[in-house]
Amino acid sequence: MLKPYPFQLFPNPRAGTPGTVILPESGFRRAKAEITSWPGYAPTPLRDLPELARAAGVAALRIKDEAGRFGLGSFKALGGAYAVAQLLAAELARRGVAANASSADLVSGRYGAATRQITVTCATDGNHGRSVAWGAQRFGCACVIFVHATVSQARVDAIARYGAEVQRVPGNYDDAVREAARVAAAQGWFVVSDTSWEGYTTVPVDVMQGYRVMADEAVQQWAGDAPTHVFVQGGVGGVAAAVSAHMRTHCTPAPELIVAEPEQAACLLASAELGEPTSVPGDLDTLMAGLACGEPSLLAWQELERGAAAFMAVPDAAAVDCMRLLAAQGMVAGESGVAGLAALLLAAADPAAREALGLAADSRVLLFSTEGATDPELYRQLVG
Repeated sequence: MLKPYPFQLFPNPRAGTPGTVILPESGFRRAKAEITSWPGYAPTPLRDLPELARAAGVAALRIKDEAGRFGLGSFKALGGAYAVAQLLAAELARRGVAANASSADLVSGRYGAATRQITVTCATDGNHGRSVAWGAQRFGCACVIFVHATVSQARVDAIARYGAEVQRVPGNYDDAVREAARVAAAQGWFVVSDTSWEGYTTVPVDVMQGYRVMADEAVQQWAGDAPTHVFVQGGVGGVAAAVSAHMRTHCTPAPELIVAEPEQAACLLASAELGEPTSVPGDLDTLMAGLACGEPSLLAWQELERGAAAFMAVPDAAAVDCMRLLAAQGMVAGESGVAGLAALLLAAADPAAREALGLAADSRVLLFSTEGATDPELYRQLVG
């Protein structure tokens, strides 16, 4: 099904150890109630892939297809926009404008005179910035998005369509994160980041609680015996941590969670090997642009260091093959959306990896295709 590409697999020796709860259920319930009330909300489909299940030697393989989420093309629509709404409501309360502004109040423009004086910002590889820009436009504030040198013009244009100012900076994604934080501090803007660091955790929690809606939908849509394994994309770790937290609290027993990253940007695998958050150097030049992150999110790591069963790093070529495999199944998935499928198929074809992950003929696997063709021209080049 896939060529025998080389990959890295690191079983997590700290899996299952006690730790801090970073995503409490009360926060998730608020996020779910808010996001599911938005106009245009609908659960994305959970697609059954029986042919690929047979090829992988497992009993069931299902994939959550996020290509249609709120028309933004990725699951990130759940996190950034929700965090913008939460931030604006909190800031209006702090300024004495409105004690409990709802998202409906913000959308109506009721407090537009105040929200237009607020600017939100972030760094992005594409999808998170689009979500923040969409949220800023919907809820009535200004927005400036920072992108690094290799973000495609198509992704920049997609962000700008929502009225955001886009600034390109030299370096990689992590350089853009630092520049966004620096400029925000100087200008009095508000950072809405999907990664967290020491002293900056409140907003990323809201982002991750929003992501949990995707995992919650998958749990509700799953028919029959619960999944035994979940393969999910890495990046800074936000979505993986959100899925991990949700599966641990809503599935009994909790499935084995495997985090998949590009081999050129495997900061979570490197952190697991060292036993502490660590960054990986270089330009992070991977085709999986949404996962081109060299530094893990502090909060996400606190979840994944105990919630992930294993970490895998996969090559770009495997991702391209998986995009084509899904296209043959009638499904559009972008480069970053197939990392989990690539990890599964590579591990399933390797006897030692199958044994290490407990993959067997009766295993039931859940995947997340976290984006569609967010760069349509690149998708055409890769898939046809």
